[in-house]
Amino acid sequence: MDTKSNIEKTKALAPDVAINAVLVPSQELPAETPIVSGFNWENGTDYNKILESYLHSGFQATNFGKAVEEINKMLKCRSTPLTEETCDPYEEDIFIKKKTNCTIFLGYTSNMISSGLRDTIRFLVKNKLVDCIVTTAGGVEEDFIKCLAPTYIGDFNLSGKILRTRGINRIGNLLVPNDNYCLFEEWVTPLLDEMLDEQTKHNVVWSPSRIIARLGERIDNEDSVCYWAWKNNIPIFSPALTDGSLGDMMYFHSYKKPGLIIDILSDLRRLNTMAVKANNTGMVILGGGVIKHHICNANLMRNGADFAVYINTASEFDGSDSGARPDEAISWGKIRVNATPVKLYAEATLVFPLIVAQSFAKHHFSNKKNV
Repeated sequence: MDTKSNIEKTKALAPDVAINAVLVPSQELPAETPIVSGFNWENGTDYNKILESYLHSGFQATNFGKAVEEINKMLKCRSTPLTEETCDPYEEDIFIKKKTNCTIFLGYTSNMISSGLRDTIRFLVKNKLVDCIVTTAGGVEEDFIKCLAPTYIGDFNLSGKILRTRGINRIGNLLVPNDNYCLFEEWVTPLLDEMLDEQTKHNVVWSPSRIIARLGERIDNEDSVCYWAWKNNIPIFSPALTDGSLGDMMYFHSYKKPGLIIDILSDLRRLNTMAVKANNTGMVILGGGVIKHHICNANLMRNGADFAVYINTASEFDGSDSGARPDEAISWGKIRVNATPVKLYAEATLVFPLIVAQSFAKHHFSNKKNV
């Protein structure tokens, strides 16, 4: 029986107002509209195919697939060799000097380094798959502290009152003994002495990125993100460098040996100049707050990033920058109007390793095979 006959039959049994409300005729969707489909488990377990199936699964799985596609666009653009016209032979600052055709800015909050995601971020930095990092104070100091002592798995429900009496600090369901920070103070204080001495005797101007590079050099530990950033001349910018344990150490140091000055403006100029001089830019931002805005605002200086992926759980409805969707950044000129940015509403430790597996890692190991 055809649809028309079904409607006629229904009309004989139900009120017209209900029929007209429920049986509204559909308009044809465009022929290229993707059809919802998931992974076919009858073919066995193929993790690559499972992750590829996300694109057409719907909801945040589809946004996951789009995030992978967006990062792969960055990497394809980045693979285009620099030419005589597109390189910058006269730039002397090794941080600012263009290294690729698409400058990729990676941003992450401190909890990402506290977690096991540190190992994924280190892979990106060690293999020069990103060009610039913006993070918080914790995103710097937790990297060094983990070189000195481990962070442990705990529970979200542990009593803060009891932990305090035991000298244990909780980051979500992670535990950091207070002794770890004591070890950090022992390690970093002589380096602060050294930096103050160089400032006084040789007029060295210390910015957050230069401090982080020095600490990365001195940690001399291949587990460290900052070590590989120093080794590969990848700048780590941290405009809120004093907002954490490192700031505490600087506070104590200022009483013992006052006078150390940190110039944040020179770093702002460095970061913005990287964006302005880039041929193309991509942003991969894990979390929100200062790291998200700092990268986006740098890209405003070039009329917007060409590619962008946000991964966070924040909502836009309070008007915060953390929760703001990419379309809001387009209104400010921080992402280009013709870009295809993606926001993935997800907790980064769950999804970012999988995204890296489908983008950065595939790109890296494919290039190694072809060498």
